[in-house]
Amino acid sequence: MIEIIKSEKEIQDFFKVLKNRGCVSSGNYLDIVKRIIEDIQIRKDEALSEYTKKFDDINFDINKIEVSKEEQKKAFDSLDSKMKEVLLKAKDRIYDYHTHQKRETFTYEGVYGERLGQKITPLETVGVYVPGGKAAYPSSVLMNVMPAKVANVGNIIMVSPAPKGYINPLVLAAAYVCEVDHFYKIGGAQAIAALAYGTESIPKVDKIVGPGNIFVTLAKKEVFGTVGIDSIAGPSEILVIGDSTTNVKYCAADLLGQAEHDQLASSILLITDYNKAKEIQKQVLEYYETSSRKNILDVSLNEYSKIIVTESVEKSIEYANMIAPEHLELAMDDANNYIEKIKNAGAIFIGHYSPEALGDYMAGPNHVLPTVGTSRFFSPLGVDDFIKKSSLIQFTKESANMLISDVDTFAMAEGLEMHALSARVRGEE
Repeated sequence: MIEIIKSEKEIQDFFKVLKNRGCVSSGNYLDIVKRIIEDIQIRKDEALSEYTKKFDDINFDINKIEVSKEEQKKAFDSLDSKMKEVLLKAKDRIYDYHTHQKRETFTYEGVYGERLGQKITPLETVGVYVPGGKAAYPSSVLMNVMPAKVANVGNIIMVSPAPKGYINPLVLAAAYVCEVDHFYKIGGAQAIAALAYGTESIPKVDKIVGPGNIFVTLAKKEVFGTVGIDSIAGPSEILVIGDSTTNVKYCAADLLGQAEHDQLASSILLITDYNKAKEIQKQVLEYYETSSRKNILDVSLNEYSKIIVTESVEKSIEYANMIAPEHLELAMDDANNYIEKIKNAGAIFIGHYSPEALGDYMAGPNHVLPTVGTSRFFSPLGVDDFIKKSSLIQFTKESANMLISDVDTFAMAEGLEMHALSARVRGEE
């Protein structure tokens, strides 16, 4: 069960465990992935069909690879009215939030009369990978597709494995709600390779987003450079900062909510009140007894989760910035006073009534977040992931002449004579 620790040595030893938690051991998987990618490049649909039959569905028919809009609509229509309402509401909230991220092309006049600026262009084609089978997440469809919609991506292609021909109806319904352009029944490294290089059935994309297993993750790493990717996701995590005002039941539920994701998930509470820490530990145990996912919780709570008693909220924030968590909850009455001090976090949940679960489904901000410390330099998935930026540079003869001698000097200092010449000849006219 989740342990309470206080000493600096215990804390630092635990941080070392956390640091290694996200390390992906590729082992023999990488060789397999490379072979699959090379095979798809050469044999295209023929290889794609063979791998899909081998790993997902022996009856797979390459001629029926695409999921029709009718099939998607049928899945949506089969849902009860409450689930339909929730899907549509979540879609609208996610879309609305991401509209605030949208960038516009801009230009301005420089000091010499030149025009400078930046052109915003949406990506033409994006591939969205969605894990398949019974453990499928329609929320991931919404979170990956809606910012692409806001960015005005021209062609959104969704892929998902269909083991024994089965696709989760909620995933089909989410695809229908999001109005993806094409949906193909393929998964694994072979799907990533098909999206990256194209086959007779699958068009080549500009970028691939979405989570997957180790084969998908390694395949994304391998094709990066040929196409863009979102990020390499690690196991999920939550860090809660609390004090004497932290609600025991809320906090315990939030810690368990993250720990149940998988055995590598991490749930950490940094709290200044030892007695409150003991109460929360007891409540975690009570809720744990009601869980159907004890086999997962046993590992994540024992190995990668801790309640850490600190000397002050400031010390808790210092530790939090060091860990750089995916999800950070400020579970205190005066939570707003500490927001500016948080330097590293994928998403910040403020106060007692902003649980991480709201962010997973209905809040609006994206739940695709940087994990295992990468919030030091990565941001949540958003509209910027689906656009590209081009610099705009326009000089007149007169404005160019104001800088040509400077270019001449700079280029010659770098030993690039023709660079200097290309500027100088314009000044000699």
